[in-house]
Amino acid sequence: MSRNLVIYYSRKGQNYVAGELKDLEKGNTELVAEYIQAAVGADLFEIETVEEYPADYMKCTEVARQEQRDNARPKLKEYLRDIDDYDNIVIAGPCWWGTYPCAVFAQLEKLNFRGKNVFPVMTHEGSGEAKSRSDLKKFCTGAKVGKALAVQGALVPKSEEAVAKWAMKNLK
Repeated sequence: MSRNLVIYYSRKGQNYVAGELKDLEKGNTELVAEYIQAAVGADLFEIETVEEYPADYMKCTEVARQEQRDNARPKLKEYLRDIDDYDNIVIAGPCWWGTYPCAVFAQLEKLNFRGKNVFPVMTHEGSGEAKSRSDLKKFCTGAKVGKALAVQGALVPKSEEAVAKWAMKNLK
């Protein structure tokens, strides 16, 4: 049986959902990570930045855009040091400007993915998987990048069955 890990970044609080701003007690990506965990027994590692993003969603998007322009690597509260014990690694995050938040890349650059199976998961409000697959091919050198999963944020609370089906099919 394969050992599975979900590395994820998720935004709690004010989010853009179905065309309006809503406060989320738990971020959409965190919910998807938990659905995967329940379906296939995955371990979870949450990426958290030392400096929090602005609580205001629109200001957060401005900071995220600037980080992307600067190719920034925000400092994380904790770094996962290795993934040696895992066969399959899911990289999950919200779609910020067509890709993962820069905090995700700050973590990925510290890991050796050689020989691992990597699966992109992206929560979004219309961007689908965006550049998640191509970016993971760049950041996860030596890994086999598998089938992506894109879940619209507004539909996350009703997507547990679909996420579980994807996980059971891909993370054997």
